[in-house]
Amino acid sequence: GTSKENPMQAIETKYLGPTNNRGSRITATCNENKITIPYPYELSGMAVHEAAAHALCDKMGWKPSYVGGATKTGYVFVFTR
Repeated sequence: GTSKENPMQAIETKYLGPTNNRGSRITATCNENKITIPYPYELSGMAVHEAAAHALCDKMGWKPSYVGGATKTGYVFVFTR
């Protein structure tokens, strides 16, 4: 398939703690587009959140070209084109 143009918005990621029914997860959101992945325990720090951002890019057909940084609630990844 062909790659769609990257959005001008940023991808926001957030950690979701475990519940009685689910393990820890990371969500990545860009406007109405969202994906939730199981917490990748083989990674740490920003790489955990970048894995979720990358998964959203894969889902949407976007080229994963961005820079990221921490916020109070997670991370934000801004496209560099």
